[in-house]
Amino acid sequence: MNKVDNAGLLHRLRDSIESTTGYQRINALFDAGSFNELDCYARSGENLAEVITGYGTIEGCPAFVFSQNRDIEGGAMSKAQASKIRKLYNLALKTGTPVIGIYDSIGGRLKEGSDIFAAYGDVLANANELSGVVPQISLVLGPCIGTSAMIAASADFIVMSDKGELTIDTNGEKGSADEAAKMGICHILAKDEQEAIVSVRKLITLLPSNNLSGIPVLEMQVISDETELNENSEIKTILTAVCDDDGFIELGDRFGSSSITGLAEIDGSTTGIVALSGVLDADSCTKAARFIRFCDAFSLPIVTFVNAEKFASLREASKLSSSYSEATTGKITVITGSAYGPVYIAVAGRGANSDYTMAWPNAVVSPLAPETAAVFLWNDRLAGSENPVEDRKKLIEEYKQTEASPFAVAADGYIEDIIKPEDTRIRVITNLQMLSEKRVSGLSKKHSNIQI
Repeated sequence: MNKVDNAGLLHRLRDSIESTTGYQRINALFDAGSFNELDCYARSGENLAEVITGYGTIEGCPAFVFSQNRDIEGGAMSKAQASKIRKLYNLALKTGTPVIGIYDSIGGRLKEGSDIFAAYGDVLANANELSGVVPQISLVLGPCIGTSAMIAASADFIVMSDKGELTIDTNGEKGSADEAAKMGICHILAKDEQEAIVSVRKLITLLPSNNLSGIPVLEMQVISDETELNENSEIKTILTAVCDDDGFIELGDRFGSSSITGLAEIDGSTTGIVALSGVLDADSCTKAARFIRFCDAFSLPIVTFVNAEKFASLREASKLSSSYSEATTGKITVITGSAYGPVYIAVAGRGANSDYTMAWPNAVVSPLAPETAAVFLWNDRLAGSENPVEDRKKLIEEYKQTEASPFAVAADGYIEDIIKPEDTRIRVITNLQMLSEKRVSGLSKKHSNIQI
């Protein structure tokens, strides 16, 4: 084929690309008319490369994107596709701009032989190099298996549609979106492709552009005053009252049920939310720890609500404790109920390096569970009791009201303030403002060695 014929073929291929699925998804994701394609004539064999790359804006926020195009060779990974994605990663690194990857591929182009291993390896290495520098979102709308799944899973957040598949098994087993959500790999599970794209558009507006940029601030925020808090309020009610209206995106809601994590708008600014309740199992600790490390990487403040009694796993408790302790971003804790022993120390007290800890008047803060501490310390008061069961209950309640009272802990300087439930939002906002310019210089080291 001569150069003239080759040029004509490229033009015809390029003219048809905008009707493909990969391009249509980009148009749905980005603001109208804002998308600019990169390497639009790059070839893979006799066709155009199996991925579309480019940049534009989403709700006015700059972003890079690559979209595997299933209409060209099934979106299969190739040397050409890897080259386009690597170039996009490099531009994102230079400009400090978030990256969104849209995954829908049958796998790799095996006919390229060992070169495909290098292609996958280069993309995976570049994705990990970007981690902690710019936010990365994986939007899984079709098959994403084998090494591609590892690349997608290395992103900060994974959003999947009902038709998304994400698994390391090349036969596709255990790769459904529902299974990925239950395993904690998928952060947002959408009912369909359109909802998944809308979720990414909302998520990107809450994220900073990079690890050196400031916290995103909205021009306007709607605040409802309909939600009244009291000492019996459930955590979802508390979050509704503290966050701006429609300003909370929960992440990983099907994994680690004892912890709630998500990004919120509070007084128009992005804030990381962690809510811990009951017995903190391994999944809940892992979920919270990874989210805390994300927030810290991008200097997003963290507000933690605590109503938890104990840990169920030493390894994961250590992981969560390390994440809190190492994080230098602003950290505010609100104890709304129980905070016993290791839980208080690890997530609310000095062990967590909390900048400001508040408690509701009804909170119970104790080095041991009150049921244990009261009987251990005051067992002599049960001697000769005619009704030991009832007297034991009274003893425990007295211990909660006195020794385990937040007022007793605050008197010793371990809690900064005791607040009324209805004042929680305004006090959180005040302290977020106070910590907005927080700066910490750490020791010279690569990183701590936390439990994994």
